Amino acid sequence: MLQKLSLTNFKNYNTLEVEFSPKINCITGDNGEGKTNILDAIYYLSFCKSFFSSTDALTVKHNENFFIIQGEYQINGEPELIYCGFESGKRKRFKRNKKEYDRMSDHIGLLPLVMASPHDTSLIIGGSDERRKFIDGIICQFDHDYLYHYQSYQRVLAQRNHMLREASNYSPVDNDMLQIYDEQLAYSGTIIYEKRKTFIASFEPFFQKYFSTISQNKEQVALNYISSLDDANLLQTLTANHAVDIATRYTNFGVHKDDLELKMGEQLIRKTGSQGQQKTYLIALKLAQFEYIRQQCQTMPILLLDDIFDKLDDKRVNQIVRIVAQNNFGQIFITDTSRERISNILQQIEQPHRHFHLSNNNLAVIE
Repeated sequence: MLQKLSLTNFKNYNTLEVEFSPKINCITGDNGEGKTNILDAIYYLSFCKSFFSSTDALTVKHNENFFIIQGEYQINGEPELIYCGFESGKRKRFKRNKKEYDRMSDHIGLLPLVMASPHDTSLIIGGSDERRKFIDGIICQFDHDYLYHYQSYQRVLAQRNHMLREASNYSPVDNDMLQIYDEQLAYSGTIIYEKRKTFIASFEPFFQKYFSTISQNKEQVALNYISSLDDANLLQTLTANHAVDIATRYTNFGVHKDDLELKMGEQLIRKTGSQGQQKTYLIALKLAQFEYIRQQCQTMPILLLDDIFDKLDDKRVNQIVRIVAQNNFGQIFITDTSRERISNILQQIEQPHRHFHLSNNNLAVIE
C-alpha cells in the first residue's frame, strides 16, 4: 500500500505531496492537467522506469535537470521508503530504505503493480513486440529466473546482430563466434519459450472469467501463443539459417519473433472488435494480470486505471466498478476527466476512498 507520494521536478510538477486512501483513490481533472503523471510516478517506483517515456530525461520538468520521486509504503505491515532520483548526465539512482540498489533488477517484484491505460491499445493494433512486452512484464514480476534469462537473451541477441551488421566481404562473419551465440540464445530462448507457454495456459482462464463478467457473456475470446519453437528446435533452426541471417544481417529466428494472438470468436480482435469491445478486452487482460500476479506473489498488487471508462457503456462501467470494489482487490488508483462520473461511482461502493480534483497543478481533496 502506497501511503504517501512526493514529487520534485517530475513532468509538470515542481513539487507535489499527497497522502492516499488504503483502498480507492480517484483523481479527476481536464486532459493535460497531469492526472496520468501521478500514476506514472507510482509506476516508476515499481518498475524503475516510466510507463510512457522511453528515456528518463523526457520525464524531467522543462528547464530543470533532475527529478525525485519518493513513496512511503506499507509492505506486510512494515514501513518501506522507496526513492528514485535522476540527474541529467548521471545514472539513475534507486534506494530502498535509504540503501541504494546495486542492480535495479533486484527491485523488480517488491512492489507488484498493474496499469491499464489508453496506451494499451498498442497491444491490439501494434506489432508483436508490444504483446511480448505484456507477457514478459508479467512473468518478470514474480520469476527472477525468467528475468535473468530474458536479460541474457536480449544481451546475446544484440551482440549477435551487431556482428551480423558489421560483416562484409572484407570481414566475414566469425562462424565459431556465431555458433557460440547460437548456443547461448538457444539455452535462454528455450527456457523463455517454455515459461511463456506455461504462463499463457494458466493465465487464460483468468482472462476468460473477467471478459465474460464485464461483457455479460456476450462474446467469446481466446489467447494463442505463437512461436517458431512450437515445432522446431531453436539451436538447430539458428544453425540451419546462418546464410539467411548473414544475408539480412539480422537474427530472423528466436523467441524475439514470437506473438500472442488476441481473438474474439474466430477472428483477431483488431479486425472485428468495436472500440467498446477492444477496451473491454484490454481491461479484462489487465484484471487477469492483477489476479495472476496476486496468486503468484502472494501479495496484493497496486492497480492503476488511467482513463479507462471512455468508450464503455454504463453496464460495462458498472461491472468493472463492481469487480474492483471487491475485497480481493487492494489499493486502486483511478483517473477520469468526469468529476460527476467518479462521484457517482464512489456513491455505489462501500470502501474507504479519497477523491482528488486536479486543476492548475493544484490537487484538492473532494469531501
